[in-house]
Amino acid sequence: MHDVVKFLRIVLLGGLCGCAPVGASAQLPVCPPRPPLQSVVVNPLDLFSQNGVLNVDLTLQNAVGSDGYMHYCYVYVNQGQQVEAPTLRLNPGDQLILNLTNNIRAPYDRYPPKISYAQKIKAMHMGHMHKAETPSDPCDGGMVGPSSTNLHFHGLNISPTCHQDEVIKTIIESGDPPFQFNTQIPANDQPGMYWYHPHPHGFTTTQVNGGASGALIIEGSNPLTDGLTEHVIVIRQEFMNANSWLPGPNSLTLNFVPVPPLHGPLPIIKAQTGKQEFWRVLNASTQAFLTLQLEYGDTVQPLEVIALDGVPLQMPTNYTTLSVPPAGRVEFIVPPLPSGTTGTLLTLGYDTGPVGNPNPAQVMAKIEPAMNGMQSKPSPRRAAATPIGAKRFAGLKLQTPTAQRSLYFSEETVGTNGPTSYFITVKGQRPHVFHMDDPPAITTKVGAVEDWTIENRAGEAHAFHIHQLHFLVMAINGVPVPNPVLQDTITIPNWTGSGPYPSVTLRMDFRDPNIAGTFVYHCHILDHEDAGMMAKIQVNPAN
Repeated sequence: MHDVVKFLRIVLLGGLCGCAPVGASAQLPVCPPRPPLQSVVVNPLDLFSQNGVLNVDLTLQNAVGSDGYMHYCYVYVNQGQQVEAPTLRLNPGDQLILNLTNNIRAPYDRYPPKISYAQKIKAMHMGHMHKAETPSDPCDGGMVGPSSTNLHFHGLNISPTCHQDEVIKTIIESGDPPFQFNTQIPANDQPGMYWYHPHPHGFTTTQVNGGASGALIIEGSNPLTDGLTEHVIVIRQEFMNANSWLPGPNSLTLNFVPVPPLHGPLPIIKAQTGKQEFWRVLNASTQAFLTLQLEYGDTVQPLEVIALDGVPLQMPTNYTTLSVPPAGRVEFIVPPLPSGTTGTLLTLGYDTGPVGNPNPAQVMAKIEPAMNGMQSKPSPRRAAATPIGAKRFAGLKLQTPTAQRSLYFSEETVGTNGPTSYFITVKGQRPHVFHMDDPPAITTKVGAVEDWTIENRAGEAHAFHIHQLHFLVMAINGVPVPNPVLQDTITIPNWTGSGPYPSVTLRMDFRDPNIAGTFVYHCHILDHEDAGMMAKIQVNPAN
């Protein structure tokens, strides 16, 4: 009965009919204009914490842009002007207070004339709803529809509770009052790049593909990067096929500057000649596996990687190619651009398997010298290094696992060209499409340290991600990793159809009492997650 009430509420508030929410202006919301082809890639607006607190008011809006795509935008008002997707910058121990207003309106899709009322009704009954005792309370969940949203702070190791980082029951509807997220960055968290994006199950792909994402940076002094020019580059992805909701082939953007998929004028990154620079790159696409490379002239450049997924490496390492799955982040130092030279940023492509989405090689940006430092500036201020005790996940490699678990990705296609079902399953359990009312597939407790071996039994690559914590990559295809690194998202290549399944072994750290609760793990190809490749884990208190 409560779900019926919630459904009627969504309809009456404009969730299906395209009407403005009650009490709101009838005029459709407008996203800020995005940069045209061949624009210079500039850093997003930085919002800094002050006196240990960062207060931010964001509005999630949607509108068809001049490019014909449906844009979903996090709007911040800066001196009377709308700014999209600011970068949130905090220090360890700071408090983040983010007030989110949901102003999503119908039509929700990129091509409004092609979406019928019947299709919207079908979307509402895809199984993405759960019981709600008080449907008017965003913390108690209910039916998830195309006008629903919430917010996930990807990579932050914070509590899976409503108003912090909980995405199972937290459902904010269009027309609701501003919803406050109030959380504290752990004092011992790793300085680095994280990000925020919506996570309403069943509709995450649409909103993130529309551009709803932004960077979040935990500050920290680093002698390798202090004083260097800093580039914050968010790589997003847009739909291309007007007859399908699936993304692909890649239509990428760099800080919203379009990357032509074949040939055309490229985004421009301005670099200071003769000086190293510090680049932070976020893959905020929904399905693009990137293999990044930087060339000056025709020479491939070594990139000194200092952090992955927000976590500094124990030893900075040079690479000539950087593999970044959907949701992954990589932070690296770029060699000086020689005087009189230009360069290119490109992806070499990635073979996701015979049934995977295309990830072709393509040039992504042109590197040009910045004249007199224009479009290029030193990094923003950073927090001074202070003693804050042991870093999060310290000593994880030396811990003795309290449990061993085996999981696997798999798919099932109905007929020759029928729909595909997506599963992530604990061995011994029955594969099934995730439903919001599912019980936890895994139950553990605070203090546990577990080794999970995750196989890919599908003919396409998948990207494993778990909320609330990072994991230590212990082995790949059963071969121990000599120097394990902490990540929160990892690629598992496709199975070829014969031989052993590709696998990763990950050490999960449940020692932090602040992450007690129920949260999710899933494939971060977001249309796979929306289609059911997700499950819950419940972490009980130690006593």
